[in-house]
Amino acid sequence: MAQAETTIPPKRELRSVKKKRKRFDEMTYHFMLLPGMVMLFIFSIVPMFGVIMAFQKFIPAKGIFGSKWAGLSNFTYMFQLPDAKQIFINTLVIAVGKIVLGLIVPIVFALLLNEVRLKVFKSSIQTIVYLPHFMSWVVLGTMLTMIFSFDGMINNFLELLGLERIMFLASNDWFRPLLIVTDTWKEFGYGTIVYLAALTAINPALYESAAMDGANRWKQTLHITLPGMFPTIILLGTLSLGNVLNAGFDQVFNLYNPLVYETGDIIDTFVYRMGLINMQYSFATAIGLMKSVISFVLIVISYKLASKYAGYRIF
Repeated sequence: MAQAETTIPPKRELRSVKKKRKRFDEMTYHFMLLPGMVMLFIFSIVPMFGVIMAFQKFIPAKGIFGSKWAGLSNFTYMFQLPDAKQIFINTLVIAVGKIVLGLIVPIVFALLLNEVRLKVFKSSIQTIVYLPHFMSWVVLGTMLTMIFSFDGMINNFLELLGLERIMFLASNDWFRPLLIVTDTWKEFGYGTIVYLAALTAINPALYESAAMDGANRWKQTLHITLPGMFPTIILLGTLSLGNVLNAGFDQVFNLYNPLVYETGDIIDTFVYRMGLINMQYSFATAIGLMKSVISFVLIVISYKLASKYAGYRIF
């Protein structure tokens, strides 16, 4: 009876097989990225061709190739507008307010939630505060309009206390704080989860050692918890600098009205009115292009700061 011959493949052939399998796996991952890359190209790269309108006197009937060139006149006109300074200030004040409050509230809430020992209660609270993050400003804008309107729930409560009703959504004194507070309420649940994840990375042995040395919970928070969260705080803080000119179009558009243009009109809503309502396409494109260039510079700066102080690198 003939005995079957068994051959052992040489190491070179095994390496070749492993390389081919690795390439096949990599190709699978790249193929999974393909739909996203196509969508990015169609909706983000192709529309960038339209920035040419910022340097033209664009007429829709003639199109981009038939409209006359205007040089930088749209940009110079932008700086000559009396409202330009106010719109820029509104954008900065609202965006910086959101960044500062949106950084402090999640940290404080994560520290408080971390002290809760009942897991069911802790996870329930965590889920409840996270829910508004998934709701659009179209829905939330309607809810907030009903709550803060002149006949809304808040004013009815103020009347019960014997106080006068306040026109929150039509008052230039109240509109900015309302935008900042409601945006923080919507997003602080998401930030809390990030900071709670950072807390899990702290070595529990540090707390045990501190407790043996007589440190109470407050001292443990000051000397262990906060230093452990510090890299995450620096990372999120520096990366948020890139959004200084993004004051939130969706939120402002769904809540503002002509009575609060003085304090609530931001760059994005101004571009919307100029471009789609007043049909000044070239002028609106020029404003949007200027904002994008400044935002790009801020993102580069924030990335450098995040790389330097938090070790965050993509490339």
